[in-house]
Amino acid sequence: MAREITWSDAEEIGIQLQEKFPELNPLTVRFTDLHRYVTDLEGFSDDPAKSTEGKLEAIQMAWHEEYEDAK
Repeated sequence: MAREITWSDAEEIGIQLQEKFPELNPLTVRFTDLHRYVTDLEGFSDDPAKSTEGKLEAIQMAWHEEYEDAK
């Protein structure tokens, strides 16, 4: 079973999103889609309504870092 993750786990979420969507440039993803991608991750256990623009930005930047490292 996957470890439970929350909105605060930006680095872990970034890693998981990179593994799930390796060809997708995170900087092209709208926040509405990013929100859905995060809440659909296995192990995500936080309240979907508790996301904020700041948390989504942190997740997007963590994912972008993983995306750049994978190039």
